[in-house]
Amino acid sequence: MPEGQGAPAAPLAAPSDSERGLSWPAARPPPPFLAPGSPGSPAPRRGAVRASFPQKLAEALSSQYALNVFVAGLLFLLAWAVHATGVGKRDLLCFLTALMLLQLLWMLWYVRRSAAHRRLIRPKDPYAGARWLRGSVTLFAVVTIILGCLKMGYFIGFSECLSATEGVFPATHAVHTLLQVYFLWGHSKDIIQSFKTLERFGVIHSVFTNLLLWANSILNESKHQLNEHKERLITLGFGNITIVLDDHTPPCNCTPPTLCPAISHGMYYLYPFNIEYQILASTMLYVLWKNIGRKIDSHQHRKMQFRLHGVLLGSALGLTALAATIGVVVVYLIQIGRSKTKSEAALIMFYLYAIILLMLMGVAGLAGIRIYRLDEQSLDESKNPARKLDADLLVGTASGSWFISWGSILAILCSESRPPYTWYNLPYSILVVVEKYIQNLFIIESIHREPGKLSEDIRTLRVVTVYSGNATRLPSSCLKNGPTAADVAPQASEMPPVANGNTHLREVGGGKEKEDKSWEGAPGPACHPCFLQGNAQRRVLRNIAAFLFLCNISLWIPPAFGCRPEYDNGLEEIVFGFEPWIIVVNLAMPFSIFYRMHAAASLFEVYCKI
Repeated sequence: MPEGQGAPAAPLAAPSDSERGLSWPAARPPPPFLAPGSPGSPAPRRGAVRASFPQKLAEALSSQYALNVFVAGLLFLLAWAVHATGVGKRDLLCFLTALMLLQLLWMLWYVRRSAAHRRLIRPKDPYAGARWLRGSVTLFAVVTIILGCLKMGYFIGFSECLSATEGVFPATHAVHTLLQVYFLWGHSKDIIQSFKTLERFGVIHSVFTNLLLWANSILNESKHQLNEHKERLITLGFGNITIVLDDHTPPCNCTPPTLCPAISHGMYYLYPFNIEYQILASTMLYVLWKNIGRKIDSHQHRKMQFRLHGVLLGSALGLTALAATIGVVVVYLIQIGRSKTKSEAALIMFYLYAIILLMLMGVAGLAGIRIYRLDEQSLDESKNPARKLDADLLVGTASGSWFISWGSILAILCSESRPPYTWYNLPYSILVVVEKYIQNLFIIESIHREPGKLSEDIRTLRVVTVYSGNATRLPSSCLKNGPTAADVAPQASEMPPVANGNTHLREVGGGKEKEDKSWEGAPGPACHPCFLQGNAQRRVLRNIAAFLFLCNISLWIPPAFGCRPEYDNGLEEIVFGFEPWIIVVNLAMPFSIFYRMHAAASLFEVYCKI
């Protein structure tokens, strides 16, 4: 077509065959040279930027909406905690019930719309909503529903003097829990590509609704712990601290009289499970929110498998630690508060137990990091919202216990009088900081690795030498530490096509024959012995992960069920003041408790990947 009749004029001519040499292969036409204003120039890029702008705007708008809801809910919680005038528990429960009902409406709409389009192929995030994580959420949700039933029974017993919201809230929460668990099982892996703006608001509303329910549970449990703590301080001899119990018993009689005290006492043993349920659900929903509109790569996800073979040592040590933890917690709760001597003995017992366990965990974490240093393997840096959230939560929640530990260290160093048990508190507080630092390094590096895969050189090159029709495969240690791929493999022109992932060598002249004979005389099992390669390395790492998993479960149990020496030793209250230190502990302790459960979940994932 002549120029000027629809054919675009090319500003530059393609080079000739003699000019392009090796830079323009003959089997492939040269790429077109585009003028700045021609089709296919930077216009699609600008269009992509314009297309992504509404998504970023919707993300910013939805996050700001959720933060405002969260701040309003926190103010309701604060007003109820400090007995603000005009704001009571009824107002707080009405606000939380309205948030749950709004989330229920959105989840029902989403589930119905997904069922109507169930035949469509939807993208999924293979890393989000692992089956073991959904199973954990289900287990905690069952306990949460039992807790709701106890609250409804408590409301029935005191129905004469309690507001109706005290009965409506647990019933709504039970329905909310059932539907949310169903939603997470069916849709936690979804990558939403339609109605993205509406879905962003719905998902982020669900995230912060669960966070407010988590904060409400923490406040209820903390009030109960604080009352017990004030009573114990008298037995430890801290009479200069003002004891004012925060009693919330309704001003009427319960029918039957023995039912309500039993329910009230039993509810607080279920709060730790309810707290873990709310925070796990919010993290899964947050990953769903981050995946909205996301473009996933075609990288195939390797399914994790749970195997118990070869982890006898790690499991035995971990179960021993778990059994010791249960014994220590039982003795601690029995002895603390009985007398000053028994309380000090209980504190010393707990500190000795925790010091030994934290030292063993630190050594195990250092061993795992050392193995990774010896194993030169590239990390997986692909975009993964679930993995990034895991790493951020590990570091963020660890700061809670670090805050308490540094407060204890400062109180010990600055106090004028030091009871004997405080000298056990000092190494305990230091080890809490060091152990979590080491464990975070081990977990973060583990979740960025693929330990179950073969190394890169073995994956890309399996050399088989042929001697009179008999094939002998080179051991992996030779490829790792011996000759490189360039030293072993022949030139590309001499190699046959790859079959079944294995590259075959063949005799092509005297030179190759000599090389074959030289390899024939090499030892078969290994060329150079290495430290913990292959299955041995994976077995050691699995034992470390199993041991740390059970130890984190063990360290989750004491603070979750009332064994909190940060409350009971009394030294920090003298140095910092009673109310400031109690505020610090009440704010930081929930993060410290969640850290142990989240670290255990991450270590379980690490164990399954190895």
